[in-house]
Amino acid sequence: MDDYLKLFVEETSWYNDIVLGSILPEKWLAVLPHFYQGWLRNYIGGTLLYLVSGILWCFYIYYLKHNVYVPKDAIPSRKAMLLQIGVAMKAMPMYTALPTISEYMIEHGWTKCFSRISDVGWAAYLCYLIVYLVIVEFGIYWMHRELHDIKPLYKHLHATHHIYNKQNTLSPFAGLAFHPLDGILQAMPHVISLFLLPVHLRTHIALLFIEGIWTANIHDCIHMKLWPVMGAGYHTIHHTTYRHNYGHYTIWMDWMFGTLRDPEEDEAKKM
Repeated sequence: MDDYLKLFVEETSWYNDIVLGSILPEKWLAVLPHFYQGWLRNYIGGTLLYLVSGILWCFYIYYLKHNVYVPKDAIPSRKAMLLQIGVAMKAMPMYTALPTISEYMIEHGWTKCFSRISDVGWAAYLCYLIVYLVIVEFGIYWMHRELHDIKPLYKHLHATHHIYNKQNTLSPFAGLAFHPLDGILQAMPHVISLFLLPVHLRTHIALLFIEGIWTANIHDCIHMKLWPVMGAGYHTIHHTTYRHNYGHYTIWMDWMFGTLRDPEEDEAKKM
């Protein structure tokens, strides 16, 4: 193996040791192939991130801040949230296969990834990161839009997520309540970017897992008035009209392609 590629293996092995070293006997880890160690680490990390962030956020907005952010009649039932958790947990083994496969491709030199920011310098790193995020934003927008526009994809994949179509059925737990193939398709732009431009490995892994927190945030129905962020106010409209606000982090793609609907303008029309 190329000496530079060994840096990627050493880094992912270090992540494996951090997550798995404290819960699995050393002799078990020794016989478990590196690829499966990576998947198990991603599965445990993804599950903990989803459950802990979801529980803490729901406790804060529904109980500690009762009636402050979300009206009492708009709080989803425990049954609805448990259903969302069930859908997400069934999909989690497949969700976490995606970062595991991307790590495999990186470790084998199939991508343009780099291991250390010092390899390219901070200026180049930041430029690559901006382009990466633009590609991801563009890719997720169109993948999401096609999951609506192509009827078989909507019927067999995306409709699983859109059963949550009212404020009192949406919760942070709905953020990962997708058909597993749907969730993977929407995360694919992260992986495709690895073949298009140099991407920092640690940043790539971090952004994949940040997706879990971000999707929880945009399903809590609390409008974040921070332009140009595609907050929950915009995404709640998406869940009620099905034809607007397909974007991910920002409103720019919806603005460019004519699908933007502003929650504040909606509120003004109701008054």
